[in-house]
Amino acid sequence: MELTGENFKEAVSGSGTTVVDFWAAWCGPCRKFGPVFEKFADRHPGVLFGKVDIEAQPALAQAFQITSIPAVVAIRDKVVVYAKPGPLSEQALADLLARAESDAQA
Repeated sequence: MELTGENFKEAVSGSGTTVVDFWAAWCGPCRKFGPVFEKFADRHPGVLFGKVDIEAQPALAQAFQITSIPAVVAIRDKVVVYAKPGPLSEQALADLLARAESDAQA
């Protein structure tokens, strides 16, 4: 799901976990991480996975203080539990999701 300034608040306002990939088309590591993120998202339909194009949504990138991309942010019940730059492997995404969903600080 493409997240924008218009739909972001609504997307993360419910209970549960949201995982967000901050990216840009010109970013090589983002282009490599994108398919990993999307494949992982497809295998977890109960979790909202969203992508924020920092070029199109600079206000969202600024709100999350994104200074390096790709960056992954996990939000559980409206609270940011993880926010770090760098691409993650499928196993690291699985670990992050497990920690986020177990109410532990990721």
